[in-house]
Amino acid sequence: MTVSSDNYPKALIRPVQYRDLDWLEAMTTPTNQMAKNSASFQEQLQQVRRWFALLKFLSWFPNSFQDHFRVYVAELPQESGQSLKGFIHISPFNRGRSTWRVERVMVACDEGQPELLTNPKGIGSQLLRYCLEKVWEARTWVLEVNINEKNTLALYRQNGFQPLAQLTYWLLDSQLLETLAQHNSELPNLLPVSNADAHLLYQLDCVSMPPLLRQVFDRNPQDFKTRFFAGLCSKWQQWFNEKEVAQGYVFEPQRKAAIGYFKLTLSKDGSQPHQAQLIVHPAYTWLYPNLLGQMAQIVQKYPSQNLELVSADYQHEREEYLEKLGANPIEHTLLMSRSVWHKLKETKPEGLHLSEMLQGLQAVPRTPIPTRFSWLKKPVTLSEKNKINPQHHHQKNENNSLESSEKIDYD
Repeated sequence: MTVSSDNYPKALIRPVQYRDLDWLEAMTTPTNQMAKNSASFQEQLQQVRRWFALLKFLSWFPNSFQDHFRVYVAELPQESGQSLKGFIHISPFNRGRSTWRVERVMVACDEGQPELLTNPKGIGSQLLRYCLEKVWEARTWVLEVNINEKNTLALYRQNGFQPLAQLTYWLLDSQLLETLAQHNSELPNLLPVSNADAHLLYQLDCVSMPPLLRQVFDRNPQDFKTRFFAGLCSKWQQWFNEKEVAQGYVFEPQRKAAIGYFKLTLSKDGSQPHQAQLIVHPAYTWLYPNLLGQMAQIVQKYPSQNLELVSADYQHEREEYLEKLGANPIEHTLLMSRSVWHKLKETKPEGLHLSEMLQGLQAVPRTPIPTRFSWLKKPVTLSEKNKINPQHHHQKNENNSLESSEKIDYD
């Protein structure tokens, strides 16, 4: 039985609690269509279970882990009590917190209730609009959705999200990586990454994308620096999940700029594919073979596994090279964004009186402001001057009498 959009019940949306974690784990099983994202969310849930009380405490004041697990759930009243119907996971996209990312929106849709996700007033739309109004510091929202998820794509379009770019995920199998590792891919100016190189990586990131994406992402050099406690937490997560990160950038000494950057997330136990992030200056696309060869050599030190790499539709040289290389496109997603303007509610009086309109023209009693020299020197009267210097007064009177006498004699 379906529910009309006009009579659709309003859900109670609240922050996630510890008792909701079992339901979230059941909702995001790896058997879903987005198996890769579900697996990463399952790993995050396991960490949240151990540190839920600490993360809840850290979410009350600004810190590096304030939004580590920001999830809201939607409840609908039923005869047996409240029933969870969906959840939304969001996180800040940049260090300035001006752009936020919708990680995932999931709704428990039964066979007889598909409108929970597709209805403009359904659970999915209520979760999205709640976050758009809740996060006041967000000027722009971004998200990524698989192009085959028609219902989810329709949900985002109904709530004002517009496409920015189309992304393609490529898979390089282990045999192809062995072939690439045998090629000579020496990079003489390949340097390790540190916080001192944040400005170089920021400039490379800006020049490698169109102006519209640069404006939406709104990154700054601080986004490419690693904080001390965040770095320690990342090291602990890598050790716990049997992963390791290797990264480096290519420096151009003549232009004093970074022209290439790569980051590898390596699986030590071989249970998951290796993941690569690659940024190349548009004027130095000849770096693709060298950088891929360098990454292939690093991968050979770990158990044999595939490598995942992403490309955007504005990176034509990368897509052409990967197709020529023999990489397999495994997924196509759409990067979408939406801008938000928060308006303050102002209460205006019903009528304006003449006295209120002319209030700015009325005289306002003010205390006199002393001059800058009032405390240094006080005005002296003639009587006070005579008291201060009587000789000067007597001499002045004699001069006046002398002048008068001279005038009489002259006449």
